[in-house]
Formats: sequence, structure tokens, C-alpha cells
Amino acid sequence: MRIVFGEDSYLAREAILSVLADEADVTVVATCSDYDSLRLTVQDLRPDVVLSDISMPPSNTDEGIRLAAELRRTQPDVGVVILSQYAEPAYAMRLLEEGSARRAYLLKERVYGRGDLTRALREVAAGRSVVDPRIVELLVAAQRQRADSRFDTLTPREQEILALVAEGWSNAAIAERIVITKRAVERHINSIFSKLGLGESESFSRRVKATLLYLAGQAG
Repeated sequence: MRIVFGEDSYLAREAILSVLADEADVTVVATCSDYDSLRLTVQDLRPDVVLSDISMPPSNTDEGIRLAAELRRTQPDVGVVILSQYAEPAYAMRLLEEGSARRAYLLKERVYGRGDLTRALREVAAGRSVVDPRIVELLVAAQRQRADSRFDTLTPREQEILALVAEGWSNAAIAERIVITKRAVERHINSIFSKLGLGESESFSRRVKATLLYLAGQAG
């Protein structure tokens, strides 16, 4: 898996590179510290995944998300994993609004351990989606407070599974994590989608997006 990494902070860049250094299937082919050089490098090298800070020079606002939107049109097979210091669901929704396949949104505070970051890179390279658990927690909390929400029709087990779906876990991974059968997970998910009026989704990534849209109060 070939990675182009965009990060303007030297300390953050070195810390994350050290996390990836021991991964035999991950090769960081270039690092960039500003938006323009990152765009050009990705065009030239066509990596499997771009790992990028959400903000970098010149404006230090939303460069990572803008690059992800551009790549959706110009290089749709290139995955993008966004790193952010902001636990703000709106940023995650912007990242996914033009398509959720091959996209991930992680909080920086969680990626200095190897597991979360490498899982996100592998999931995105495989065409799937990952959303930081903290973002999902905030969306779930907001749904619980809505008077017109159908969230309360879900059982506690269904709420637990819905959160894992939104984070990008597969049915098999959910089954292993909460120690039930894969078929039981499938039954729970069918019940969840029926109760929330989400319908069925053929794509794993569309399933994640539909769930997040519901939790954000934009569907259902």
C-alpha cells in the first residue's frame, strides 16, 4: 500500500511516520507540508491512499477535505484518510457528501497508537469507509436529544450495532467484537434500517453514509 502523507507539523509528521514505519505492507512514498505540493505529488505518484491533515498551508482551513473532493472527480480510486484535531461531525459529513467509499475521518488524538490508523488505511484502500468513534458518539448523543427521533425505537443492542456500522465495521467484525454470530448481526442491522427508514444499501460505504446521515438528522 503506497501512501502520500500531507502534514505541516514536523512533530505530528514524525510521530505518525514512526507509527507506520514497522508496517510491512505500508510504504510512505512522499511527505508534503502544504496543499499545493500535496496535490501535485498525488497527481504524479497516484498512491493507493492519501493520508492528510484536514488543514495545512496556505489557508490552514479545510485543504484536506477540498483535496478529497477533487480526487473523487479526478482519481476516484485513490483513498483519502483525513486527520483532524476537531471533533466536529460537520467536517466528517463534508468529507462524505460526494461519496463515502475510500474515505476516512480520524481524530489525531487517537492515531498515535498503531491500530486505529493502520485499520483505517487498510479499510480505505479496500474501498470502504471509517469514521472516528468520537464523531459517532456525538451524533448518537444528538439523536437521543431529538424529540422526533426514531432512535429510541432501537433496542440497546441495536444502538450499539448502529454505532459500529457508522464507524465502518463489517458485519463479521461486529460479530467478533460483541460476541454474537454474523447472522445475528445481519438480523439486527435489517431491523435497524427498517425502524429508521433507511432502506437497504448495496454498498458497504453507502451503508456507512446512510447511517451517518440519519444520525446527523439529515435523513429518515
